[in-house]
Amino acid sequence: MTFNGKTYFKNIVAVYGAIFFIFTSCEEDLASTNKSKNKNFPSRIIHNAHILQKDSGFVRIRFKAPLLEEYEFIDTPYVEVRKGLYVEFFDKKKPKIPGKLTAKYAKFIEKKDFYEAKGDVKVVNNEGQTFVMQSIYWDKKNRRMYTKDTVFISDKDGNIFVAANGMNAKDDFSEYTFFNNSGDIVPQ
Repeated sequence: MTFNGKTYFKNIVAVYGAIFFIFTSCEEDLASTNKSKNKNFPSRIIHNAHILQKDSGFVRIRFKAPLLEEYEFIDTPYVEVRKGLYVEFFDKKKPKIPGKLTAKYAKFIEKKDFYEAKGDVKVVNNEGQTFVMQSIYWDKKNRRMYTKDTVFISDKDGNIFVAANGMNAKDDFSEYTFFNNSGDIVPQ
């Protein structure tokens, strides 16, 4: 067998070309495969979540949920709470009387500063007023909370109001507007 440099060089080029072609086509296949994969799965799961948010040593929010799931591998990341939640909101003016929110479900879209709570939603402000509805939405950026559900409102004096077509409120429930309301006021 005689050594022919040209033939040997052609064979090496052909082998390397084939290897390059195989790797390049594999990369393209992986890229197209990854595009079609489902990315809507929780990247983090927290069981029995207890979260405190503080500002200058002052507790602003106390959050509890049996299950918290964070979805961050999608275009609009969000956090979902599917087994209920309990939240206390503290105001520096009334630090011993927190506002409270409970619900069966919640979803937080942090990019948009938008939150929603659904299922037996109950909000108690730090004035002692209770708001009960099936869903509520919080536009944190504009500091507004709203719902189109029927809202049942009671205060510590026993007055009961019904807002049949929802309400719009400041996020601390210090101001609110009811739509199509009625109720009974207990004389004092």
